[in-house]
Amino acid sequence: MFKSKTLKAGAMSLALASLVAACASEPDQEAGGGDDGQPQEEGNGESGGDLKIGVHSDITTLDPHTASDVPSGQVHTAIYETLTRFDEDMELEPLLAESWEAKEENVWEFKLVEGIQFHDGTDFNAEVVKANVERILDEEIASPRAILFEVIDEVNVIDDYTVEFITSEPFAPLPDHFAHYASSMVSADSIEKDYAAVEDGAQPGDTINEEPAGTGFFSFEEWNSGSEVKLVNFEDYWGENAKVDTVTFEVISEDLTRLGNLETGDLHIIDPVTPSDMSRVEANENTDIYIRDGASISYLGFNMEKEPFDDPRVRQALDLALDKEAILNGVLEGTGEAANGPINDTQFGYSEDIPVKERDVEKAKELLAEAGYEDGFETTIWTNDTRERLDIAELAQANFEEIGVDVSINQVEWGAYLEATGAGEHDMFILGLSLGTGDADYPLHMLFHSENAGPPGNRVFMKDDSFDDLLQEARVEQDEDTRAGLYKEAVEYLNEEAPMSFLYHPSHVMGHQQNVEGFWADGSGIYQLQNVTIN
Repeated sequence: MFKSKTLKAGAMSLALASLVAACASEPDQEAGGGDDGQPQEEGNGESGGDLKIGVHSDITTLDPHTASDVPSGQVHTAIYETLTRFDEDMELEPLLAESWEAKEENVWEFKLVEGIQFHDGTDFNAEVVKANVERILDEEIASPRAILFEVIDEVNVIDDYTVEFITSEPFAPLPDHFAHYASSMVSADSIEKDYAAVEDGAQPGDTINEEPAGTGFFSFEEWNSGSEVKLVNFEDYWGENAKVDTVTFEVISEDLTRLGNLETGDLHIIDPVTPSDMSRVEANENTDIYIRDGASISYLGFNMEKEPFDDPRVRQALDLALDKEAILNGVLEGTGEAANGPINDTQFGYSEDIPVKERDVEKAKELLAEAGYEDGFETTIWTNDTRERLDIAELAQANFEEIGVDVSINQVEWGAYLEATGAGEHDMFILGLSLGTGDADYPLHMLFHSENAGPPGNRVFMKDDSFDDLLQEARVEQDEDTRAGLYKEAVEYLNEEAPMSFLYHPSHVMGHQQNVEGFWADGSGIYQLQNVTIN
């Protein structure tokens, strides 16, 4: 049985309290730990079997460098590997790199594990690392995750298994950034074929979608778009092999259908479980809940390029009108954590000294009147097709009505939703971000830096030179205390400007068959499948 990590949320029903005692955790929380927060034991069942995971959304691509969504990242993490990785406690540890050190303030050297081969039989080495990083940074590829490595000026191959990164300025979090699944290593042969196809008119990633080759413990078998992705155990894996024969990610967008398939045994794991369905999963003698505190933020964003959201008083008013406590206790049933900004205590730069904003409807009305909207206005909230986000949109709709703002809800399929919000078609929107590097630099740049406006992540289209300068100052600062202070200043600035309303830090809630062991998810909710067994 999965064990739970202690939840940070305070107000919880008796049903949830009993649930936590048994086991718990949601897709954005730190799961897999026992009651003391320690990682779960490796699965004790026999090897073999076909693991089936029911997921809400399909992947968008098998190319980790051009993806920008968590559903794709779930599959990438099983096929590909990164230089470093985070353990259950968000501590950095080696993976494809066995060690690393800062040779100078702006020079990092990584020693690579020797003798590793990709699924296509080619070797992993320093030249491959160079090819991958340069591809991520290639403007022609237009990787939405180039932000992770834009500080790198040069990648130098020292020898077959030593690679050097020269950065434009000192950058302490670089090893942490190499733990993000967007930096997954793709075979050099795949990269060469993909570039050749682009020259012939294909889109970046088209050939990688057909034959993805990583170094992971699973290799790709097939992707039926909108239906499923199937991976098979890679028997020649360089480390300890996965325990199951195959894993299939089945796309089932309807929450109750996904839940029913778990109860009948047709699925072994489902993600997510809506908080309102948690008691049903727990009541079934064959199923249970997995929940963990998450390294992520869920938010309601405002398109700052559209009226009236270009006025900070309007944004502040809407933020103050939201009943975030009702979201936590009503929609999430206590499984999330109140947010005082875009980062939580899983990230360097977090400050507990920043208060969580209190709801103030009268102040919200005053701010709207000051901005010239004493009679309110009409607008829309965009959301994708999940019950949780639709519930939040409906609650926000009711909250905003109290201050005279008439809101329509526009619910859009996941892929189209990402495309439309990246293009700035929305007014307001509900989305989230995984805080995958353990450092404030990544989420603050991703969500708010002017260079990332649009598809890379800044879907509020904030373009503020002063804030950009503050992020740059924090990025290059070498004294940790000073750097932490700069991030506190940055979060306080965001709370004042209100480019988005920080709703909560979600828990990752998943359901599972009790005969499944060895499963856990990291702080971003990414499945860890290597040691899963089915009894």
